[in-house]
Amino acid sequence: MQNKKFITIGVIAVLILIIGVWVAESYNTLVKQDEQVNNKWAQVDTQLERRYDLIPNLVSTVKGIAKQEQEVFGKLADARMRYAGATTPEARAQAANETESALGRLLVIVENYPNLQSSQAFRDLMVSLEGSENRIAVARKDYNDAVTAFNTKVKTFPASTVASMFNFDARTYFEVREEAKQVPVVNF
Repeated sequence: MQNKKFITIGVIAVLILIIGVWVAESYNTLVKQDEQVNNKWAQVDTQLERRYDLIPNLVSTVKGIAKQEQEVFGKLADARMRYAGATTPEARAQAANETESALGRLLVIVENYPNLQSSQAFRDLMVSLEGSENRIAVARKDYNDAVTAFNTKVKTFPASTVASMFNFDARTYFEVREEAKQVPVVNF
């Protein structure tokens, strides 16, 4: 009888140990993936900051030739201010989408001003801005890939039980708004 009691206690102890190790491993995996998402967002944020640092130079260069398009410049400046004042990834993503829309309209304007396109300063700024846009696209993809991995872990069983125990919630993707998918139209 004594041996069965020790065996039962031993089996229970081993099961508790196995469950404890599994919970710890699942928790550590969730923490790592959460930090990966945070890191990828920081990369997006860095590239968006780079874009916003270039915009004032681009705007001042274009303003000299396309003075009548003050609305576009105002929208760019407003989006930049909203981005600077945003405190959440979602708010920053919304400001970034608004900026992309205004930049699209600006590019249409530029096509209608051949003198502006021939300006070396403008071309240099556009190359820098295009590089920024490419970096943003890559950073967005990397961020969304990290969110996918994290959300999959948070939502699938059995890790979902550990995620709910420790308050790990699914993260938000950086998605493009429907308006940003439309080709901008500029009327003169």
